[in-house]
Amino acid sequence: MTTITPADPQVQPQSKESSFPWRKILFAIAVVAIVIFSLAPILWQVLTSFKTNEDISAVPNVYFPTRLTLQHYIEIFARRPFLNYMLNSAFVAITSTLLCLLLGTPAAYALARLRLPGERIVLAIVLVVTLFPYILLFLGLLEIVRATGLANNFLALIVPYTAMNVPLTILVMRSFFQQLPRDLEDSAKVDGYTTWGMLAKILMPMTVPALVTTGILTFIAAWNEFLFALTFITRESMKTIPVAVAQLSGSSVFEIPYGAQAAATVVGTIPLVILVLLFQRRIVQGLTSGAVKG
Repeated sequence: MTTITPADPQVQPQSKESSFPWRKILFAIAVVAIVIFSLAPILWQVLTSFKTNEDISAVPNVYFPTRLTLQHYIEIFARRPFLNYMLNSAFVAITSTLLCLLLGTPAAYALARLRLPGERIVLAIVLVVTLFPYILLFLGLLEIVRATGLANNFLALIVPYTAMNVPLTILVMRSFFQQLPRDLEDSAKVDGYTTWGMLAKILMPMTVPALVTTGILTFIAAWNEFLFALTFITRESMKTIPVAVAQLSGSSVFEIPYGAQAAATVVGTIPLVILVLLFQRRIVQGLTSGAVKG
């Protein structure tokens, strides 16, 4: 005989509502909303740079123009030495970035490996300096620049930018050095490497993601800095990108060149976008690896 067992009352057929992927849909909507919220100002700026002056001043706003022009891009290079401004920003940013890496990497290795007296105090000071609002240093730096005669000199920007970004370099590189096995250093010492030789030839090639991450962060901070560049550099031929964009003027006193400012902003941002895209994998690897151990 065939025995028929009663159905388990706890086992219920899965309803159509519970099988509907509400969570995935809500997650996708949230991601799209965040992307739109983040990219909308950038898209607006890019579109404004290609709009005609009539569309820029039109009421109601023309969000997606049908008439495109390159006149604003031609204007910023024809009326102002914009390429020279970009070279100035590149020189200041690259120099300060290299100095941060050269000064911060040995300091980070010393704090990660050597038994230094007052090590915790030094780390606390580095962390405080990293979190310190640098705008509060403006008046003091202004007096130093006046006293040393560094006005209209790139050193007036390179030195503060380096000082402001070295603590970040130390913190990130120290985390990487702490993750490296000590056996590598012991083997290098047995092979006759000095501390500097071991750092330059063995350890630094292994910390390339950290170097790229801190270098790009330092470069972006120096490239975008505005207040110090506006105050310490007044000579037209030595101005940087942020100052040049802010000081763009129209053909008359009452005209605000929105199109030219948008074009200048796009041109000034392109080098940063290219830099991040080229080193995207290194940046992600550096941020994730550096966050494992602190």
